[in-house]
Amino acid sequence: MGLKLFTGNSNPNFAQSVANSAEIELGKSDISRFADGEVQVEIHESVRGDDVFIIQSTCPPVNENIIELCIMLDALRRASANSITAVIPYFGYARQDRKVAPRAPISAKCIADILTSCGADRIVTLDLHSAQIQGFFNCPVDHLFAIPTLARAWRDKYGQLDDVVAVSPDAGGVERVRAFAKRIQAPMAIIDKRRSGPNEAKALHLIGDVKDKTAVIVDDMIDTAGTLVQAVESLYKNGAKKVIAVCSHALLSGPAISRINESAIEKVIVTDTIPLQEKQSNCSKLEVISVAPVVAESIKRIHAHASVTSLFN
Repeated sequence: MGLKLFTGNSNPNFAQSVANSAEIELGKSDISRFADGEVQVEIHESVRGDDVFIIQSTCPPVNENIIELCIMLDALRRASANSITAVIPYFGYARQDRKVAPRAPISAKCIADILTSCGADRIVTLDLHSAQIQGFFNCPVDHLFAIPTLARAWRDKYGQLDDVVAVSPDAGGVERVRAFAKRIQAPMAIIDKRRSGPNEAKALHLIGDVKDKTAVIVDDMIDTAGTLVQAVESLYKNGAKKVIAVCSHALLSGPAISRINESAIEKVIVTDTIPLQEKQSNCSKLEVISVAPVVAESIKRIHAHASVTSLFN
């Protein structure tokens, strides 16, 4: 039974890094558009009886990338693949994971249903916005974490510092920050944040001590950077001497880069689950750490029917 790895158009450089780490070649395929914009998928090699993995982040353009993934799933299912795993480094539509208002959708469940109905037998993803989204899929989900990689990068760059505190920008990120703080052996702090609307947040109160310390904000994504900038201002007001952020998914939408450049934050460390655009990659405050080796190892273990539990840590 062979192992085949394909990629969509969302993040081909990341897919190539995964292929290099796994020591396999990317499968031959073309994803193009008809004249009216419809997605056209062509698989140029046999996958009959193979374990097939498709790497596709659902990052901007979100809907385009989701449709590409769905049509690739359908094409490979009809080509008689033995199993099809959707490797989604960044899973979009995850912020609507519960009904918080009358007549509101649960979009994460909707996307999960679409992917499984199109042919996904398994999902591999990294740092879901909410861990319970795993339960929305009617197939196995391997939920990997970027925190071990980010913590290792932090230790390699800064060593063991006595004056560091890991900070959660909201109450929902406490588990993520606890995992990071444990690995760098640092205390924790939490910012009490109230959200007035989508992409609108107000930092109100700091729980913990950051005075004369290096504060490390740990989050799963940076979208418009509004929450990040609020957190930076709050930490400096409470006496932090330096603020750095580590984040899994660098969406960096709209005014994000200008907000980061204009803020007093020293460094923003992100992973490569989402490709940076030219304006973003030119930002001197951004540093990218690759999680491709972790994803590659998960692919090899799934194909070999081996445990992936150790990769969660």
